[in-house]
Amino acid sequence: MSDHLVSLIRTYVPIAVGSALAWLASTLGVVLGDDASTALTVGVVALATAIYYAVARALESRWPALGVLLGAARPPTYEQQR
Repeated sequence: MSDHLVSLIRTYVPIAVGSALAWLASTLGVVLGDDASTALTVGVVALATAIYYAVARALESRWPALGVLLGAARPPTYEQQR
C-alpha cells in the first residue's frame, strides 16, 4: 500500500470514529439540548475525534501493532527532501 494511501486512511479513520461516537451518543439519548448551537455540536465531534486520535497514537507508540486503530498498522514514511 502506498504511503499516500496510508496517510489518507490514518487521517480519515479517526474522523469516522469521532462521527460514529457522536452518532452513538445521539442514539443513546445523549443530547446537548435544543438551545445548543450547531457550532457546539461540531466542536464536540471534533473533540471526540481529537481524543480518539491522541489515544490511538499513544497506544501505537507503546504497541506498534495498535496502529490498526488508525486504519493502518504502520505509519507512512516520508523521504526527506534535499
